[in-house]
Amino acid sequence: MHICRFNQNRLGLVENGRIYDVTAALDVVERPSWPYPQGDVLIQNLPAIQTAIRALRHNAASHALDEVKLNSPLTSPTKVMAAPANYALHVSIDAQDPGVNHGLHNKQLEGVERPVEKLGIFLKASSSIVGPGDGIALKWPDRRNDHEVELAVIIGKGGRDIPRARAFEHIAAYTIGLDMTVRGTEDRSWRKSADSYTLLGPWLTTADEIADPEALTIWLDINGQPRQKSSTGAMTVGIAELIEMCSSVYELHPGDVLMTGTPEGVSEVKPGDMMIAGCTGIGDMTIAIRAYK
Repeated sequence: MHICRFNQNRLGLVENGRIYDVTAALDVVERPSWPYPQGDVLIQNLPAIQTAIRALRHNAASHALDEVKLNSPLTSPTKVMAAPANYALHVSIDAQDPGVNHGLHNKQLEGVERPVEKLGIFLKASSSIVGPGDGIALKWPDRRNDHEVELAVIIGKGGRDIPRARAFEHIAAYTIGLDMTVRGTEDRSWRKSADSYTLLGPWLTTADEIADPEALTIWLDINGQPRQKSSTGAMTVGIAELIEMCSSVYELHPGDVLMTGTPEGVSEVKPGDMMIAGCTGIGDMTIAIRAYK
């Protein structure tokens, strides 16, 4: 099932290029009581919402994709976790660019086969999340801002110390993530957490729709020119191991986002650029770049 949020307060089911308005499915969500549960309300109630969606689908009004504004499918994850330098060619090609490494990051990666094991996971502010219809507002127009397309994993069942053998039981869905970054020497979490620097979309694709999340093709074009394209199988640290690693430090909650790393081909974007990002099994989305105001 492909589930989207559109026009700010509407819930949609995406089928065959159309969005069916199934907002009434949210009526199954009970009003929370103190202490409020941590996590994203859609993912906390996903099985019940999916049942309601199926019942509503037959009589639901529909819209063409280009008639609506797609928002982030998530509104309140407790955290966005991100794996740095998790594709070997990104390390051997992109990280050698002085405009990317600033004489610092390439030295951190010298001779390191699995950088995530050395650098650990970094966090991005959940306030940086937007959807494709919101676009990306460049916060530092006088510095280099780069795109980084990634497969994003959405946690469904929370927990601590999750063994990798059971990690996939804790996944609710997948989506495409853009880990936007300004280049420099500051900490990653600072350079990647400006408003709109975490873009999720175009919708959630539930885990049952993806047979093997480590055999997908992710790609990104700018102004019609291909920039990034790779198989998720090229990750040096796989999804199950990343979940095991994250949950050894953080308690995971429904709706938490795991950005799994970006492949080679990152490059600068400027106001006025148009990006298209896609992933097999999920879909694609168009994103406008503008200056922050």
